[in-house]
Amino acid sequence: MSDGNPSRVLVTGGAGFIGRRVVRALLDAGHTVTVVDRHAFPDERVTSVVGDLCDPAVVGDSLGIQTDVVIHLAAVTSVLRSMEDPVGTYKLNVDATFNLLQTARSRGVQTFLLASTNAVTGDVGTATISEKIPLRPLTPYGATKAAGEMLLSAFVGSYGMQGAAVRFANVYGPGMEAKDSFVPRLMRAARDGKGVQIYGDGTQLRDLVHVDDIVSGIFTAWHTGHNGPLILGSGESVTVNDILDAARAVTGAEIPAEYVSAKPGEMPAVIIDISAARALGYQPRMDLKAGIATVWPEFSEKAK
Repeated sequence: MSDGNPSRVLVTGGAGFIGRRVVRALLDAGHTVTVVDRHAFPDERVTSVVGDLCDPAVVGDSLGIQTDVVIHLAAVTSVLRSMEDPVGTYKLNVDATFNLLQTARSRGVQTFLLASTNAVTGDVGTATISEKIPLRPLTPYGATKAAGEMLLSAFVGSYGMQGAAVRFANVYGPGMEAKDSFVPRLMRAARDGKGVQIYGDGTQLRDLVHVDDIVSGIFTAWHTGHNGPLILGSGESVTVNDILDAARAVTGAEIPAEYVSAKPGEMPAVIIDISAARALGYQPRMDLKAGIATVWPEFSEKAK
């Protein structure tokens, strides 16, 4: 599949923020795409299966035609939601992942790419996170993603599938209008002439990676035949205050900041090592200001 030949690809969660960019890149590369999501995919070139992956019948329908590759993005991705609803988080992030893996195996799927997270390692302080760090998740979200990685590893080891668990850093980019993460909050504040709350003193370190770099990393894991975890990010950690300053520079807005007490479990730093991905050819290209400049238009246009 690294020779440029078209593949038949299933993208779960393909109507979501990251999924839409993945599907667009797949179509541009000439692949045949099926999307399974709770919302129909708005492109007639895509076969759209609408339903909940917790329903085994939906899993069966989504893999009803021959599939070469599964890119599994669908998940509960909110730490807070996972703490409020650990059962629902388990059902989607673990049960549905197992059913998808088992159905994929039984139908001859060759490659399975799982969207994961650096939250599987828990809080490592200011240590650099690599693929070698032990898994010690501290939330249901992190734990269910770690479980998904273990299931994938078992299927790779037992059945000969290619399987990569791509661990995303903090992803941002176009298509975030409905999101409530820090970058879209900054964009809405700039548009509306309001301020933002910052938890702690703003010196927490974060790795923000543009969605198009994440898409590139997914393709890299696939085309190189990588097995096991692979960390994808920008490779550069910035402070929350740096993100605020970048947003001010791009939007031209003041964006006043109110510093409030940090929430329990707030990590002081997310510093990641992307050398394993770089060794495969992954090269993040979007710096923070240029990346935020791709997000701002969809917010500023709505202010007109």
